[in-house]
Amino acid sequence: MNNTLQFELKQDTVDNLQAFSQILKKDPNRMLEEALEQYFQSEQQKLIEKNQDDENAMTNLDYDEFWDGMDLD
Repeated sequence: MNNTLQFELKQDTVDNLQAFSQILKKDPNRMLEEALEQYFQSEQQKLIEKNQDDENAMTNLDYDEFWDGMDLD
């Protein structure tokens, strides 16, 4: 299985990566890993919140509101 991905970054992004690598004395690969970890955590939190909102939207009626107008005879 091939785990290699090919990325294309804008020149500004590459320039910033190199500059911050020198300023922070960090390996650019580590910086990208850290940035992606933060991105994944943020997106996962958004998904959790969206799922909770969707679940709340489906369950926001009380018993009487849900059955209002239904003929159960």
